Amino acid sequence: MEAVKLAPSETRDAYRVTYIIHFLLGAGNLLPWNAFITAVDYFAYLYPTNHIEKVFSVAYMVSSVFVLLVMMSWGGWSKTTLRLRMNLGFSMFVMSLMVAPVIDWASSSSKLKERPSGAYGMTVAAVVTCGLADGVVGGSLIGSAGKLPKQYMQAVFAGTASSGIIISILRVITKASLPQTPKGLKISAHLYFMVSIVFLLCCIVFSNLQHKLPVMQQYQQSQLQDSALCSKTKFCEVAGKIKGPAFGIFIIYIVTLSIFPGFIAEDLESKVLKDWYPIILITVYNLADLMGKSLTAFYVPQCIKRAICAATARLLFYPLFIVCLHGPNWLKTEVPMIVLTFLLGFTNGYLTSVLMILAPKSVPFSESELSAIVMTAFLGFGLVGGSVLGWFWIL
Repeated sequence: MEAVKLAPSETRDAYRVTYIIHFLLGAGNLLPWNAFITAVDYFAYLYPTNHIEKVFSVAYMVSSVFVLLVMMSWGGWSKTTLRLRMNLGFSMFVMSLMVAPVIDWASSSSKLKERPSGAYGMTVAAVVTCGLADGVVGGSLIGSAGKLPKQYMQAVFAGTASSGIIISILRVITKASLPQTPKGLKISAHLYFMVSIVFLLCCIVFSNLQHKLPVMQQYQQSQLQDSALCSKTKFCEVAGKIKGPAFGIFIIYIVTLSIFPGFIAEDLESKVLKDWYPIILITVYNLADLMGKSLTAFYVPQCIKRAICAATARLLFYPLFIVCLHGPNWLKTEVPMIVLTFLLGFTNGYLTSVLMILAPKSVPFSESELSAIVMTAFLGFGLVGGSVLGWFWIL
C-alpha cells in the first residue's frame, strides 16, 4: 500500500501536457537512429562496399548499452538531474546528425562520391555518439517514466514509434521532390537531416519545460526520498524480480534487430520498386510499430506471463523470413514481405509497450525507476545481440 501512496498517480495532468511532452521526447529519443537507417539509399551510394545498416546497428547498440551499464553500476548518475542528462543527450544527438552534411559541405569536390579521407570513419563515429546519447536520454526518460503512472510510459514508447513514421514520411517527401541524381540525392539527404535537427532542438526546449510540470515535481520529490534506498539496491536483486519480463524484452529485440533494418535494407530487391523498396518496407515497419505501441493506450493485458510467451513466439519470424528469402518465387514478391514486415513491427511495438508498462509496476515503488532501467538494459542487450545476428543473413 505504501508504494501506491508514494506513486504520483493522483497528480492532475491539465490538458495532457505531461503526456504530450513525454510523447515528443520519446519521438526525439529514437529520431536520430531512424534518421541514419532511413537514409539507407544516401549512405549506400556513398559507401557501396560497406554493409552500412549492419555496421550502424552494431555501433549504435553497443555504445547505447555501454551507457546503460554505467548508469546501473555507477551510483553517481542518480545525483545528476534529469534535466541535465536530457539536455546533454539531445545536444549529442544534434551534433551527430550534423556530421554527414558537414562532411559534404567541407568537401571541395562537387561530386558526391569523392569524399575526404576518413569520411566513413567520421560517419560511424557520429553513429557511436548517437548511441551514447540514446543511452543517456533513453535510460533517463524511461527510468523516470517507470515511477510515473503507466500512461506516461506508454506515451514514451508511442513517441519512439512515431519517430519512425515522422522520419519515413520526411525521407519519402525529400526523395520524391528532387531528381533521382547524385546531386538530388545529396540535397534531399541534407534537407532530411536539417529538419531532424530542428525537431531535436525543439526537444531540448521540451526537456527544459519538463521539470516544471506538477507530475515531474512529484517524481523529483519521490526520487529524493528514495535516493538512499535506491543506492543500496543492487542491479542483480531487481533483475531477479523481473527476470521474466526482462527475458521477454530481450527476445523481442533479438528477433527484431536480427531482421530489421539490415535484412530489409540490404538483402531484398524489387524490380518494380527499385531503391524505393527498402524505404517502403521501413515505413511499413514503423507504421505497424506505432500502431502496436498506441494500442496499449486502450488495452494492456494484466497477465505478464502471456506477454512473455507471446514475445518468445516471435522466434517463428526466423523460418518465415527464411522461406521468403529462399522459398518459392511467389513468396519472394513484395506483398508477402510487406505483410511479414507489418507483423514484425506490430508485435514488436505492442509487446514492448506491454512489458515496459507492467514490469516497473510489479516491484515496490522505490525500485520502479531502477527496474525500468534494467528493462531498458535488457532491451539494449537484445538490440546488440540482434544487430550481431543480423550479419548471418549475408553469410
